[in-house]
This record gives sequence, C-alpha cells and structure tokens, in this order.
Amino acid sequence: MGEVYVVGVSMTKFGPHPGKGVKDLAREAVAACLADAGAEVSAVEAAFYANAVQDWVEGQVTIGGQIALREAGIQRVPIVNVENACASGSTALWLAVNYLRAGQADVVLAVGTEKMVFPDDRERMGRVMKAFEGGIDIYDIQATFDRLAAEGAGVDAGGGEGHRSLFMEIYANLARAHMRRFGTTQRQMAVVASKNHYHASLNPKCHYNREMSVEEVLAGRPLGYPLTVPMCSPLSDGAAAALVCTEAGLRRLGVPRAAAARIRACVLASSSEREFGDLEDHICRRAAFRAYEQAGVGPEDIDVAEVHDAASFGEIFQSELLGFCPIGEGGPLAESGATRLGGRIPINVSGGLESKGHPIGATGLGQIYELVVQLRGRAGARQVEGARLAIQENGGGLLGVEEASAVVTILGRD
Repeated sequence: MGEVYVVGVSMTKFGPHPGKGVKDLAREAVAACLADAGAEVSAVEAAFYANAVQDWVEGQVTIGGQIALREAGIQRVPIVNVENACASGSTALWLAVNYLRAGQADVVLAVGTEKMVFPDDRERMGRVMKAFEGGIDIYDIQATFDRLAAEGAGVDAGGGEGHRSLFMEIYANLARAHMRRFGTTQRQMAVVASKNHYHASLNPKCHYNREMSVEEVLAGRPLGYPLTVPMCSPLSDGAAAALVCTEAGLRRLGVPRAAAARIRACVLASSSEREFGDLEDHICRRAAFRAYEQAGVGPEDIDVAEVHDAASFGEIFQSELLGFCPIGEGGPLAESGATRLGGRIPINVSGGLESKGHPIGATGLGQIYELVVQLRGRAGARQVEGARLAIQENGGGLLGVEEASAVVTILGRD
C-alpha cells in the first residue's frame, strides 16, 4: 500500500474528429502520455481501457481495449475493458491505482476513448442517443422520471420548455428540485455556464472556445427548463490517458517525485436507496468525504477542482456535495465569483464538460489531465496560482435519485 503517482498525462482535443476512430484517438493519447512521462511503451505492465458507447454504435464488443491499444503498441500485457457510464475513465484510473497498490505492477496505463460524432450518419447518431437509455434502469424508466418530476413539481418553467433528451431531462428535473428546495435560480446556472465558457476560451483543447455572457446563455435554445443549450455538454470525440506508477516505478522511469502528482485518494462508490432529501447520504458526498479522510485533508484545503457538469446545474450541486459551501448554497457561491479563475475555489478551469466536451469514456481522465497540468504549474493563462492540492469528481448513470457510480480523486504535489 505504498504511494501511487501520476507521471504522465495526455488529452486530445475534445470535439468532432472527422475521419478518426477510436484506434486513432487511443494511439494519439497513449503516445502523448508516454512522451509526457519520458517512457517507452515497453514500460507499461498493464492497461485499463475505458469506453462507453462503441459497442452500441459500431458493434465492437468485448475486446475494444485489446483492439484499440494494439494500434498504440500495447499488447501481451493485461488489458482490462472498463465500462461504467460517464465515470468509465475515472473507474479505469481507480482500477489502475488499486492494481498498483495490490503489488501487481509498478507502471500501468489508464486510457479512455470515445467516438460519438457522426454528422453524416444518422443511423450511428441514433445509436449514440440510444446508448444513453442504458444509463438508467430500463425496467423502471417511467417510475424514475415520475419520482424526479415530483421532486421539482411547482417550479414555473416560464414558457422555457424546449427539445428534450434523456439525461438533460434528468438534469432538468434535478435542477428544478434544487430550485424548489433552496431557491436556486436559472440565472445562477447561467453564471456557471458563462464562467466555464470563459475558462474554455483559455483552453485550446476544448470543444467550444468562445466566451458567452450570462445573457447569451439564458437566451440559448431551451431544453427542459431551466436548462438551455449553452448550459449543457455537447457530444464529443476524444481520448485521454494517465500513466500511473509506484515509487519503484518512479525510480525505473527516472522521474523525480517532485515532478509527479501523488494520488492522495481515489474512491469509487455506487448508488444506494435513499430519500431524495437525504443529501448527506448522496453518493458523491459519501465518496468525497471518504476521499478527504483517506487523504487527510478537508474541503478547505483544496486549491482547484474539476467536477462533472454535463449540465451547469451539476457544478452548483457538486460544489455543495464536495463541501465547498453548505448544501443549498452552491448557486450563491457561483454568483459570488468564488468558483471563477482567481476566486477562492476555482472549479472547472478547464472549461467544464459543457464547454470542453464530454466524450464519455475519456471524460474522467480528461479531468485528471487538467489537474495534473495545474499541479505542475503549466496551465498557462488558466493557471490557478500556487495550486498544490486538487480534487476530481466524475459521476455516471442514474439509479434511483442519484448517480449510479461516482469516482472522487484527490491529487497533490509533494
């Protein structure tokens, strides 16, 4: 149970990649990750490969990782295929960390890819959208939506209803429930989206790089109220990777500890049956405070955070669940400017999912990429000054009234 470190990271640009498939994206991410660590492919002793929709979209089932990673030069070593909804990439990291802690290897790779944009292929785009339906209990779909809708009943949409999609409707219901309980406003959600579009303008790897004012966000095409399109993540292609090692692996690669990011905690949790209002028992709350305990730190010690904001409401809610403010006060926290670059607790300085993009299998590892770059002090215009402790939250699916799976990781710079 020795220390575990991230010694190499990479992330392709997220967004449409016409002419590229998962093999191309995986090869690009793996090569860049190894180059970042100064390592050869022969150093990799095992690999954990995350992907969520390729089987639905292209019919490549059961051995996606073995096929994609062979193109990147990885073969013979153990390769594990990981699918855990939107938390797939982070789950690959969790597996890599625990493989190292179990003494099975000293240098392992976590990589995630996703190909989700097929603008000239309506059939494949339909399969992408169909894949999302598998992220909830297919035997209980109507009851799930009825339960969520009841929690947000009575919140006036003000004529703002528009096009619906499965998970954006879930987010809309959760947002309305939060509005009903705590007085959170649509404008506060727009403040988050505007802030993250500004952050994205500083990050060339984002799907979108254009700043948007709060008014522009509010004027965007409506989805399920209170969400508008600029508050929600786009479908994206992309890949990301992290090379993880033990202290023996550091020595083998010739990487000094000061150049690596130490994994202080990496916690995977699953949903539980609970009452909607029991937010202290929320899956992400449980995972976060277990991670704080493992790392020996608290929310007040965190310098920068990347959280799962497939809709901007998600950032508001996660800022509460991670303990950056009391439950119910995430909206005012965002409005205060505290979560903006230069604020008390900068969140999603990468641009967040609604601007950076959300290639599901790569999303969590894309968050890790951002945080490692921040801890190295190499984030350029979006650098959080003096960042030494970082947290990542990545959730996936929906079961009952919360995410089906969630990973919280804490990284530090020694």
